Formats: sequence, C-alpha cells, structure tokens
Amino acid sequence: MVSARPRFAAAPEHRRIVRSLSAVAAPASSEFLRSYLGSPVPVRGVSTPRLRRVVAETVRRFSGASAAEWRVLVRSLWKGSHFEEKVVAIELLGRKPLVDDPLAWPLAARWVDDATGWALSDSLASGPISAQAAARPERFAELLQWTRSENFWRRRASTYALRQWVRSGELDRPFQLLARLLDDPERWVQRAVGTWLRECWKKDPPRTERFLRREAARLAPVTVTVATERAPNRFREELRRSSRARRNSRGRAGSGEHIRVQAA
Repeated sequence: MVSARPRFAAAPEHRRIVRSLSAVAAPASSEFLRSYLGSPVPVRGVSTPRLRRVVAETVRRFSGASAAEWRVLVRSLWKGSHFEEKVVAIELLGRKPLVDDPLAWPLAARWVDDATGWALSDSLASGPISAQAAARPERFAELLQWTRSENFWRRRASTYALRQWVRSGELDRPFQLLARLLDDPERWVQRAVGTWLRECWKKDPPRTERFLRREAARLAPVTVTVATERAPNRFREELRRSSRARRNSRGRAGSGEHIRVQAA
C-alpha cells in the first residue's frame, strides 16, 4: 500500500514562525529599526542571524511540500502584521521550489507596490525577482515597463532586479534600463541608479565611464556621487562639473524655448 503524502498546512506553520520570531525579538530597538528600515509595518527587532535560523528551520520543516503549498505559506506571511514575517516570505520566495516556480513571478511582481521602504523593496527586487528575471530573460521587458510606473518604489525595484545580470557581468540589459531612469525626479530612484552604475563600474570600468560621460547632462548629483564611488577622484570631479554645466545649459535652452512659445 502506498502511504499518502503528508499535508503541509500553511496556517499552523505561519503561527509557528511568528512564535519563533517573537521569542528572539528585541522590542527596545523596534521603533528605531522601523524608522531606519522605512518599514510600513511594525518591526520586532529580530537580528539577521536569528531571522536566517527561522528561515532555515522553516525550509527543513516544510521540505517535501509542493510549490502550491509553499505559495500559500508565503502569501500568508506577506500579509503578516510585522516586518520580519514579510522578510521570511521574501527569503522563502527566493528558494526552491518557488524560485523555479513560474507562478512565483506574478506573485512577487504583485508584492512590489506594497514593498515600501528601502529594506523590503531592495530585498524583494535583488533577491527572488532578480533570480527569476535572470532565469527567464524575456521578463526583462516587464522590468522595462516598471521604469514608467507611477509608484517610485516599483521604479526603484526595476534597478535592483538587475542584480543577477550585473553580478555576472552581463551589462547590456542593465545599461538599457538604467538609461530610462536617468531623468527620474525621485531621489530614491536616483540613488538606486547610482548604486547599480557603481556595480557596473566594478565589472567594466571603461564601458561605464563611457556611459557616464555620454549621459552627463541627465545625471542627478546623487547619482554621480554614488556611481563614481569606485572611480578615480579626478574623473568624479570632472563628471560633476560636466554634469552641472550640461544641466545648466539644458535648463537655459528649455527656458528660452518656453519664452518663445509664450511670445508666440
């Protein structure tokens, strides 16, 4: 007789995870951490090593569960009341079997608009979303669409989703996407663009330098500062001057055009 496969119930596992997180929480630091992380929900104050142990225990206990059962669990965790539950959901979404599950991509994409604050947004985008995008390069077209989202956290997420490509030195897609965000007015996005241009510099300094020189007029000051952290000081200062001069020139040209239109 073939024994039935054990059932994996998400609700009791979610409750066990919450108990485990509560047992190692540090409430005294919760308000400071919530502010620092920009979390939209309360923070328990669980340290990263302890949180990783909770994730590892969950993976052990839930091993053998189907992708559908894992999806039920991570959806439940994402709806949880505290930051750490959402982080556990993100961590599990980036592990087998979900990282290879086609239905996990739309699930992660739906979370992006609710993953506000740099900690949740960047973890989700640079973790499971980046891995899933690299595994299916046709998903890059969707990331390009995110650069035009009204939600600046989704626009920022599009840059962190480049992580796998940048780390492997495949820079064609990263440069294409980052170029679409150079005029973004949101500082959180400008800084993220600088971050991933800096990471591109680590992989291919000459190509990144050419990109920065070519796009100098469109670079926000914070983008220049972050993008050139690994560049020689001389190039950083030269780029700052060039960027400032070209932005001023473009601004004057725009003002003149406005005056001509008004006069007409």
